[in-house]
Amino acid sequence: MAAIVSTSAYQGPIDALLQLVNSHQVDIFDVPLAEIVDAFVAEVASWTEIDLPVLSEFLVVAAVLIELKSRRLLPGTGEVEPDEELIGWEERDLLLARLLECQAYAAAADGFALLMEQAARAIPRTAGLDPDLVIHAPDLLEGVTPEQVAEAFMRATAERPAPVVDLYHVTVDAVTVADAVAELALRLPRSGPSTFRQLTGHLTSRIEIIVRFLALLELCKQGRVSLDQGHTFGDLSIEWVPESADSVSVGFGPTDEYEG
Repeated sequence: MAAIVSTSAYQGPIDALLQLVNSHQVDIFDVPLAEIVDAFVAEVASWTEIDLPVLSEFLVVAAVLIELKSRRLLPGTGEVEPDEELIGWEERDLLLARLLECQAYAAAADGFALLMEQAARAIPRTAGLDPDLVIHAPDLLEGVTPEQVAEAFMRATAERPAPVVDLYHVTVDAVTVADAVAELALRLPRSGPSTFRQLTGHLTSRIEIIVRFLALLELCKQGRVSLDQGHTFGDLSIEWVPESADSVSVGFGPTDEYEG
């Protein structure tokens, strides 16, 4: 990476400035070399780490520019040949090439040193199997005939039937609380005092038992039955209240239902 310079006549890499001066696109007298050097010295002072390639390139190019400007300022009998003006150009390229070569060798040396350090921590294995011991992998196709391979291929590529979801465990019967309330309103006045176990003893599904229990709670809320449980987890006693036997009001509509 070349050093960047900034002047009134040019702003950019210093090596490109030398090419522009050589091609007479920039006049060497318009380039204040003292300001360029002072700016670069101030920039180097702010570096935390010295970049030798950039520093060396700047010194070579600045020296060539100073030589060119000094030759132009000195009185002479004629024009100076461009080859003589750029006498330091080859030395600059040679110096940069040597710097890059030294940098590459230094990087390679660091890489080899790291590999040697890592290899020093490795210990080769000395114990092992007897050289005469040979382990053969089993033949997985031993005894398999071409016919069996063909049958296996046909089974693997055969069309599979569409999967069917088994819904045997899903309850599809709908039991409404309104129907259960109407049933208990007819049954309880005739059967007299009973228990919840007696009312649901003939039922086979859990959803029917739950619906009967909700129906009893609705009748109790209406004041048509009284519920009593003597002790915790004991039988639930049910008794019809005669005073409200003639008033029939169902709290659930015909569409209220519980589906399992």
